[in-house]
Amino acid sequence: MPDIFLDIVGKFGQGSWHNSDVISPRVFSAAIALLILSLLAGCSSPKPVDHSVSISASDPIELSVATQESPAASRVVAIANGSAEVIAAMGLKRILVGRDIASAMATLKSVPIVTSGHQVIAEKILSLTPDRVLIDASSGPKSAVDSLRAAHLSVAMIPEAWTLSDIEKKVSAIGKSIGAPQTAEALNAKIKSAIAAAHLDSNNHPRIAFLYLRGTSAVYLMGGPGSGTDSLIAAIGGIDVGAATLKNPFNSLTSEALVSSRPDILLVMTKGLESVGGMSGLLALPGVSQTPAGKFKRVIDVDDSLLLSFGPRTPALIGDLAKAVITVMEK
Repeated sequence: MPDIFLDIVGKFGQGSWHNSDVISPRVFSAAIALLILSLLAGCSSPKPVDHSVSISASDPIELSVATQESPAASRVVAIANGSAEVIAAMGLKRILVGRDIASAMATLKSVPIVTSGHQVIAEKILSLTPDRVLIDASSGPKSAVDSLRAAHLSVAMIPEAWTLSDIEKKVSAIGKSIGAPQTAEALNAKIKSAIAAAHLDSNNHPRIAFLYLRGTSAVYLMGGPGSGTDSLIAAIGGIDVGAATLKNPFNSLTSEALVSSRPDILLVMTKGLESVGGMSGLLALPGVSQTPAGKFKRVIDVDDSLLLSFGPRTPALIGDLAKAVITVMEK
């Protein structure tokens, strides 16, 4: 409390105010104003606590017992999203000679990346003399894939996985393509069991919005039905607000759509968060600070290669997401 006001109050309280104690109306008014400001400051709400959580890695499901099944392929380049992770989880890393950038399990560090970003580099693949190349619908450019086929390489199309239920089809297709179907089914059984065991230990159903951000390219999207994260959010008992209100898997981010969806939590990719300048940049995006998630800084960022991998790291990711939701919702 300001000293001048303490002096005035003290004199009143002690009954020692005298006519000689003259204070100008301007000074007295200033003292009163300072008192009001002090009281308002003392009663104001504290700044929101940063409840953000980062998930940088999740342990993969791997087969603990080596299979007696010998794969037909011996030199595999796995370009299909996360397919190298599946092969490694099957205990068959030895047959991998090349991988995509999204296959980021620690055990794969020694396997060379044959893509530039997500773009296939045909020359790199051809130099590895593979006997099997795994691609998916997102593998491109088409000219590079056509070059692989023109070189008479065995190219197998692997179905993409955008939901938890898609994992089984993806793993089975990979197992069949490399000639190890029984091993693939053993991995599928283990992944299924682990997913069933992961859950959100809460009676609440938090409202979560997935934002796909690439600030350097001015790309700001909000996930909707089929984005992939809707399946993960449902698995932990949450409500994907974009899937409930929007039409497309990815939609232009607008302040109206975001504010009206009232998310409790924002889910983003780690590099996406970095691309907008971190937490402060995220809060500056239109509408973000007006949501419950923005007001309380409830943000979960997940490693880019992990969030939509839908493979052997997914079961642990579900558990990690469930824990992160509980953490960010704590007041």
